[in-house]
Amino acid sequence: MTGGTLQTEFEFTLPQGYVDDEGTLHKEGRMRLATAADEIEPLQTPRVQSNSSYLTLVLLSRVITELGDLETIDISVIEDLFVSDLEYLQALYERINNQGRNAIETACPECGERFEVDAESGAHLTTDGASSPMAQAGRDAGATGVGGDLDGIGAIDSSGLEATERHAASAESNDSEESASGNPVE
Repeated sequence: MTGGTLQTEFEFTLPQGYVDDEGTLHKEGRMRLATAADEIEPLQTPRVQSNSSYLTLVLLSRVITELGDLETIDISVIEDLFVSDLEYLQALYERINNQGRNAIETACPECGERFEVDAESGAHLTTDGASSPMAQAGRDAGATGVGGDLDGIGAIDSSGLEATERHAASAESNDSEESASGNPVE
């Protein structure tokens, strides 16, 4: 057996945030790993049995342990989340429960090398899930990680794969415009 510890809770920052009845915005939170009971017990509730879409809401209300300074996170809180926040939490749930960590695969826009980054901090991860010493040195020196100041999953993804795709699309566009007019496009 290895001597490593299992991370069971993961911090997150919602893209939009939950606004409570007093108008307070809650963005920072924590989600724990799901248990078998978390996935099985909601299937017995009448609400989930009549509408399977509620399964996601019930699951998230069970595994989100903190959200701002709310005392309880129940299904009504999850129901009142903005769609972008709900999608963010669903993706986080999938990553941490399927991979055991909050990581996203991306690629270097210059060389195309694929690697994983921590979805919350943008830190380059080694194959064992730890932050690489080189990435830590870059952060210590003031670098902001992959893609600059990251404010969510989309920012991380867009710094790598989408930037490469935009560059390729731009090159294709220039090639087709050049061939159509006979002159290079500047």
